[in-house]
This record gives sequence, C-alpha cells and structure tokens, in this order.
Amino acid sequence: MIPYLVTVRRRRPDGRWRRLHVPVPPVLLVLSPLLLLAVLGGLVACLVFRISPVGALGGAGRLLWALPGTRVEFEQGRTALLVCVR
Repeated sequence: MIPYLVTVRRRRPDGRWRRLHVPVPPVLLVLSPLLLLAVLGGLVACLVFRISPVGALGGAGRLLWALPGTRVEFEQGRTALLVCVR
C-alpha cells in the first residue's frame, strides 16, 4: 500500500508545534517528470554497478510497502521536526 498522507510537525522556537499535512498522490503527479528521471538514473546506476534492476525495484517496492505507520523525529537545538507517514 502506498502512503496517501504524510504529516509533518515542526516545533517553532516559541515551543508550539506547527502541523502540515502533505497529500502524496498530487505531489507525485506534479513531480512525476523528476521521478521518471530518477528511475532512469537508477537504471543506469544498476547497469554501471552490475546490480539487478529487478532486484533493486523489488527492494524499493518493499521499502514503500513498509512506510505507512512510520514516524521519524529530528531534533537540533530548539527546533524539532516529526514526520508521520499514514
């Protein structure tokens, strides 16, 4: 299952949290030309380093399948960032 919504929370310097909901399908639609270039670049890299493109694609698919429910937190000084994938 591809995630449909990514929630990003950022702590402001005053301590309050700011929440941003990012819908994934429209972002993918807008960035699809860049995604196509990234896939082609990945294919070339697989051929250069003698990696199976099918195996690399399978690994990327397993990574996307595992994303829903993932929480990633970054904190540096007074700034904090929390990313939740749903």
